Amino acid sequence: MKICPETIQAARALRLHLLKDPYRPTYHFVVPEDYAMPADPNGAVFWNGRYHLGYLYQEQGVHCWGHVSSLDLLHWRHHPPSLFPTPDSPEEGIFSGNCFVNKQGEATMLYHGVKTGNCIATSADPELDTWQKLPSNPIVPVENKDVWREAAQLPYASWDPHGWLEGDTYYAIFGGKRPAIFKAQQLDRWSYVGDLFAHGVEGVSLSEDLSCPDFFPLGDKWVLMGISHELGCRYYVGTWHNEQFYPELHEQMSWADNTMFAPESLVDPKGRRILWAWIFDQWDEATKAASGWSGVFSLPRELWLGEDKRLRMQPVEELKQLRYNERRDSQIRIAPDSEQKVNAIQGNTLDLELVLEPLGATRCGVKICCAPDGSEATEIGYDRVAQTLYIDPTHASSQRIGLQTVEAAPFHLENGELLHLRVLIDRSVVEVFANQRQSVLRRIYPVQPESLQIQLFSAGGAALAHSIAGWTMMPSNPY
Repeated sequence: MKICPETIQAARALRLHLLKDPYRPTYHFVVPEDYAMPADPNGAVFWNGRYHLGYLYQEQGVHCWGHVSSLDLLHWRHHPPSLFPTPDSPEEGIFSGNCFVNKQGEATMLYHGVKTGNCIATSADPELDTWQKLPSNPIVPVENKDVWREAAQLPYASWDPHGWLEGDTYYAIFGGKRPAIFKAQQLDRWSYVGDLFAHGVEGVSLSEDLSCPDFFPLGDKWVLMGISHELGCRYYVGTWHNEQFYPELHEQMSWADNTMFAPESLVDPKGRRILWAWIFDQWDEATKAASGWSGVFSLPRELWLGEDKRLRMQPVEELKQLRYNERRDSQIRIAPDSEQKVNAIQGNTLDLELVLEPLGATRCGVKICCAPDGSEATEIGYDRVAQTLYIDPTHASSQRIGLQTVEAAPFHLENGELLHLRVLIDRSVVEVFANQRQSVLRRIYPVQPESLQIQLFSAGGAALAHSIAGWTMMPSNPY
């Protein structure tokens, strides 16, 4: 392709347009341009000293996998697309899947070929820039190319695969409404084993959709993550034996809707299990069309199991490298049913750490992105009565851009336990972590340029902020 001055000018104009966008995150990974829908993270793997991550995007309506890599989980180098329809493979597009290392030491993508079935591509390239699709693709075809997720007459669907190597055997989960196990000794010869679940768990139907599966050992258990297309991200903890998963508990990671979606994780050389998810936009079509972009990932978070066998989580330690302009305050008493501005800290690209004691309060926490005239604010808090950690964006936007739905997750403090909040604000993205055992996230779209204030609040009684610290976050996205 010949590069003409008009092409260069258009590229520069797009870059400057994205840089001016008040809602484009600065340190969350963002699909570089255009509208990614879906924008699932896929194919995460630590390879040859780098973290590699894929993402779905659309090229003239065709689903493809983009590809980025990083040394620090913060700054990402863009590579050529890793997977897209080619004449040597029958798929019409590329949907979700994962990456693992095969018996020959090659990176192996197991993915869903649109209207074709589940497929495999491999690479030994040091930078994973070139991939070879199996001549035998699809390894398991769809029974009906016009029905992507439903098994017609079969007890499984060739849909949303997740594979791994265990000993000398390859295993794969095929997702959908009746998730199944397949296995193989060779990558091009797979056989059906049976249902993934040995049994159900109370309150969750075995026929409920399980897509974007992610299955891995953690501590002395196995964790199965995935989505229900209606309910968003969730996980099971249990055991894996006799070629089936025996779930012991089930927890959601998205509650009001499906805003946290399509989980994808990897294990790194430090032994950390690191997770990303796609965060839905939650804005109206007019705002989205004017922006020229969509597709945001959650911050990479480290996962481990607590004594109760539920997930514990925190942002990866590397994020602290982006902090600067530290500001602190302490021993702030918040009167009942009041708000108190934190004069030392303001901004909309912040990392906040708070230690709060509810005292007599039924609700307490912090309000972010507050307008001086009170017209905009997003409330983050702990509700002692409802026993929830929540984000309330009801008044986040005076023009009511985006959803105004409260996200609330089960959470309670033990007697004498303090509330430790980590709040990461990145323009339109807010992620909250509480005591390393619960997390909620939301998109917000304030319209007032002055909506930068931070306020502490208490309702139903007094509260005490033992400490609050804030840092401005250095952008890690190029634009």
